[in-house]
Amino acid sequence: MDTARRTLVKALVWQALGLLVMALVGWGFTGSVALAGGMALANMAIGFASYFLHERIWARIGWGRMPQGERRGA
Repeated sequence: MDTARRTLVKALVWQALGLLVMALVGWGFTGSVALAGGMALANMAIGFASYFLHERIWARIGWGRMPQGERRGA
């Protein structure tokens, strides 16, 4: 199971990439850096919270996990 700190770092990296992509897409559609930046920041905040909660919920679900030490396909 991932620690909360690992989940946080994964979420931050994912959101940084998403922020860049959303800003570029927003700029391409609107032609405004300010509007694109605002859209990207709003998207980042919502996406970050959603991703973090999603990961923490799945970290508590045992379905589909292999016990530690067990190898797949053995």
